[in-house]
Amino acid sequence: MIRLLLTKVKPTAGFAHILHLLLLVTLPAVVFVLVRLQFVQLALIMVILSKWRMFAVRPRFWTANIRANAIDIIVGLSIVLFMSHSATSVVAQLIWAVLYGVWLIVIKPRSSLLFTSLQAAIGQLCGLMALYLTWAAGPLVGIVFVTGLICFLAARHFFDSFNEPYARLLSYLWGYFGAALAWLMGHWLLFYVYQIIAQPTLLLSVLGYGLAVLYYLDHHGRLNKGLQRQFVFLMLAVVLVVLTFSDWGDKAV
Repeated sequence: MIRLLLTKVKPTAGFAHILHLLLLVTLPAVVFVLVRLQFVQLALIMVILSKWRMFAVRPRFWTANIRANAIDIIVGLSIVLFMSHSATSVVAQLIWAVLYGVWLIVIKPRSSLLFTSLQAAIGQLCGLMALYLTWAAGPLVGIVFVTGLICFLAARHFFDSFNEPYARLLSYLWGYFGAALAWLMGHWLLFYVYQIIAQPTLLLSVLGYGLAVLYYLDHHGRLNKGLQRQFVFLMLAVVLVVLTFSDWGDKAV
C-alpha cells in the first residue's frame, strides 16, 4: 500500500516541478513582450506582482519577507530597465530575458554560501547599474538614498547566509559607505564602458567584492596575512587607477 502511494506521488511531484519551471520561464517571456510593446511600467509591475507570496502570511512577517526577496526584486527590476535601455536591439533584449531566466531557474533557488554570496553580488551590481543608467540626472538626494539602500540590502543578504551576529550593523555600515560615496561622486558623475557603468558602481563593486571575498575566505579559515595583503593591495590599486586616470573635465554630469 505504501509503495503504491509512493508511485502515485512521484508523477505529481514531477509535474509540479515542471509546472513551476514553466511559470519561471514565462515571467521573462512576458517581460520581454511588454518591453517590446513599450509597456515598461507594466513590465515593472509584473516583476513586483510575481512576488505576491511575500504577503501570503501574517503582516508581522511582511518586513522579513520583503528583505529576504529584495535582491530578487532588484535584479528583476534592473533587467527590465536594461531591456528598456536596449530598445533599439531585439537581440540585446532577448539576451537580457535569457539572463533573467538563468537567474530565476539556476541562481536564485540555490541556498549555499557560495550562491548566496553570488546573489548578493549580482543584486548590488545590477541595482547600481540600473540606478545610474536610468536616474543619473535625478535629484542627488534620491540617488544617495537608493544607492545606500541597495548596498544595505545586498550586504544584509550576504551576511544573513553566514549567521553573522553583527549582520545588521555591518549592513548599515556598508549602506552608509555606499551612500557617502554616491554623495561625493554624484557631484562629478563619470561613466565608463560606453557610458554604462558609473564610477560609484565601479568603486562599490571593486571594494564590495574584495571585502566579501576576504570575509568568505576568513569564514572558511582559508585567509592568511599574505592573501589578505594581496587583496587589499589590489583593491587600493584599482581605486587609485580609477581616480587618477578619470577624465574629470568633460565627462562630469
